[in-house]
Amino acid sequence: MLWKKRKYGEESPYIPAGPFKIRIPFIHYRFEWPDYVQGLLMCAVDLSAIPLLTALLGMPFEVALAIVVLNGLFYLLHHLLGDPAVPGWITPAIPLIILYCEQFPEGPERVHSLIAFQLTLGILSLILGATGLAAKVVSLIPSALKTGVIMGAGIAAVISVFQVGGRFDSFPWTISIAIGIGFYLLFSKHFVNFQKRNMFWGTVAKLGIFPVIIIAVVVAPIFGEAPWPKIEWGFSSPDFMTLWNEYTVFGLGFPPVMMFVTALPTVLATYIVLFGDVLQNKVLVEDGASKRPDEKVEYSPSRAHLIFGLRNGFMSILGPDVTMCGPTWSAMQVVMIERYKKGRKAMDSFFGGVGSFRWGTNTGLLLLPIVGLVEPILGVALALTMLIQGYVSVKVGILEARSQTDLGIGGIIAAVLCIKGAAWGFAVGIILCLLIYGRDFFRGEVDGTFTKDQRNNPYSKIEQQEG
Repeated sequence: MLWKKRKYGEESPYIPAGPFKIRIPFIHYRFEWPDYVQGLLMCAVDLSAIPLLTALLGMPFEVALAIVVLNGLFYLLHHLLGDPAVPGWITPAIPLIILYCEQFPEGPERVHSLIAFQLTLGILSLILGATGLAAKVVSLIPSALKTGVIMGAGIAAVISVFQVGGRFDSFPWTISIAIGIGFYLLFSKHFVNFQKRNMFWGTVAKLGIFPVIIIAVVVAPIFGEAPWPKIEWGFSSPDFMTLWNEYTVFGLGFPPVMMFVTALPTVLATYIVLFGDVLQNKVLVEDGASKRPDEKVEYSPSRAHLIFGLRNGFMSILGPDVTMCGPTWSAMQVVMIERYKKGRKAMDSFFGGVGSFRWGTNTGLLLLPIVGLVEPILGVALALTMLIQGYVSVKVGILEARSQTDLGIGGIIAAVLCIKGAAWGFAVGIILCLLIYGRDFFRGEVDGTFTKDQRNNPYSKIEQQEG
């Protein structure tokens, strides 16, 4: 046994470092090989950011791969610094960010807009994390506005797949089959009961959307929507030199100050979505911890803000990324927690599970056979991610409403946001809240429609606690 074993009910060993708790693999936690192997395969989802980057910034595949690899390295910061999370993208906000960046012509100006956006988001997250003001800032935003932004992000994600020239036009059969199977595996009550009675399907359920991606690898060539993958042996070749010379501040210089100003409305919209992910992760971690009294696991929103704030800040300089650096990859966080609940023999420490998984995804990004296997259907993987996130975001957005009036205002905001962008969405939302609520601008109203849902909504409970 290489790692330091903890006593029952205590935290896993760590090195204290201010707000952080440093944990090193094989020393402070047991390396979990099942999670590492799963990570090797699930790097396919990380790679699905490549089509976004190539389409938005016009960069070659190898340059986009370099950004994905850098992002993967920064994913490791969360568990290494004490955050019990499988980090990921800010998925619901991706369509909003693309809409914002497309206001600028392709080339250096669009790259500058992305750099300014990500750096601003990073600084905002660091400030709110360091001061503990995160929950208070979000609590000041009217429920109608939060409903509109989160719903709008979800609807925009769906639009990005089905709009003319979107991913669906390129992979109609593959996306239809993949999303049908994916929604059944993730959201069907029938499958939940089915997997409890069958060990094989229970294992499939724990793999998240990976089985669907493997199905897409086979289905796409059958329908002539993608070539069969070319498996080559060796290591992938991310192009860091071109990245830094042509797509970062090292080659293009610093963005003009005005770009930071114009980015603010979309940054705020993205932060509202991001904060929802923070609240969701806190609920998930507490649920897992309640089933494992042998390990003390605490989730600190402030520490999480500091870590993903640092990630966004560094990525904006080293390799600006349209997916942004978010607090959690919800689907895999759920998978990790479900395995963690099975006891200490299955997963000794939650940090061992999430850490081993992210070490696995980083290894997978460097292995050419894995990259080659999923490269033809990266667009399908992205579409699948967007549609699943759209489903979740619309549901969560509605739960933010406290009345029918909130929902009506939110619907208008969502529509304007999808068509005109975050700045217009915020402006319309503020005006409608002022006209309809007047002095009760911040409080809105509660008409009884959502009382039962609001009482049982974990997002609202945590927001009140944090506030």
